[in-house]
Order: sequence, then C-alpha cells, then structure tokens
Amino acid sequence: MPFMFRQLREDIASVIARDPAARSSWEVLTCYPGLHAIWIHRIAHGFWTHGLKWLGRFTSHLGRWLTGVEIHPAVKVGRRVFIDHGMGVVVGETAEIGDDCTIYQGVTLGGTSLYRGAKRHPTLGKGVVVSAGAKVLGGFTVGDGARVGSNAVVLKEVPAGATVVGVPGRLVEQSAADKEKAHFAAYGVAPNQEDPYLKTLQSLVDHAQELEQTVSALTEKMRRLEQAAERSKSEQLRAIK
Repeated sequence: MPFMFRQLREDIASVIARDPAARSSWEVLTCYPGLHAIWIHRIAHGFWTHGLKWLGRFTSHLGRWLTGVEIHPAVKVGRRVFIDHGMGVVVGETAEIGDDCTIYQGVTLGGTSLYRGAKRHPTLGKGVVVSAGAKVLGGFTVGDGARVGSNAVVLKEVPAGATVVGVPGRLVEQSAADKEKAHFAAYGVAPNQEDPYLKTLQSLVDHAQELEQTVSALTEKMRRLEQAAERSKSEQLRAIK
C-alpha cells in the first residue's frame, strides 16, 4: 500500500512537471483522465498477469468507457507515463511503454500482423513523446528520448533521440546544440528542426534560380554578340560601297 501511494504521488508530480495547465495535485487527481486510465490499466494488468483474462479485459473496457483511452490489459507500462488529454488513445496487446513517456490524444500504438503470440505492436523507450494523432504501427522499437510529430505514421524503427514527422514518418535534422539538450518537448515540437524533404525542395528551388540566372546571362551575351555582328556587317557593307 505505501508503494501504491508513493507511485501515485510520483505520477501526479510527473503530470505537473509536463503540463503547465495543472495547478494542483488535487486537480490532477480528480480531473485528468490520462492519470485515471493509467491506474485502471494497472488494475487490469494485475488481473491479466494473474490469469484472470476476462476480468482484465472487462476492467480495460470500463477504463475505455470512463476515460476514452483503450489500453489492452497485457500492455507493459512503465513509471511516470503521462497520457495528456487522452481521448482516442489506443494501445495494442504486445505494446510496451517505457518510463517517463508522454502520449497525446488520438495516438495509436498498433500492429500490422495477424499472427497470435508474435510481437505485433511497438515498444517505446524511456522518455519518448508521441504527439497528437500519430500512428506507430508494427513490432519495432522507438528509441529512448525520440519524438513523434503530430499525425505522423511511423512504420519502422526510430533511433534514440530522433524526431520523426510526416506520412510515412521520416527523420528530421536537429542542430548540434539541440541534440546536446535532453529536454522535454511538448507535442514533439523542437526548435530549429529541419524537414529533410523541405530542405531538398528548397535546394532544388535555389538550383533552379541559379540556372535561370545563368540562362539569362547567356541570353544577354548572345544578344550582344548578335548586335556586334550586325554592326560589323553594316560597317563592311559601307566600306565596300
């Protein structure tokens, strides 16, 4: 029992640290469905691991009805996990969520395989941020401290500390200074991050502009050469006359 209260205090403190809208422990305890979903899941997971499969599923179903968060009772959830807002979050059976992860509304940790007993759902490392509407699909690992941007669809392994955006998910570049800072980023948004697709498109635009300037300069030189040739021809004709 003391461990449960200590863990509850730990969960509340983690919510207050990551959500500036949280004004008090009492508010978090009574008004945060993500916290309620985690604790209902812990009860459901306890039933599941002790062989009470139906009771675990039924408890999970009640949690879904009460909080809008659906977590399969077999899912392994670490400490200080924060589900912010929560509505529409779905976590599949073989998923694992590491310590200090943050998951926003509308996230799916889903599977792409129909084989029973296989690892079908993703594993989130420690401190991962999965932003609103993101879909992480498959039995791979999202490395410690990684960030998944809003509405991204991630279909393959993500290295530790990386940021993924887009459909399908792709890595974005960060400055060296940002890589050195291991700080929490709400909604997976980090300063100075660059989309590689946008960077490539910008380089193509710049190259096209350079080509346009080169062609214009060549056209102007050709025009001057033609004018010089016409003048030379006129002078030769006058000299003959």
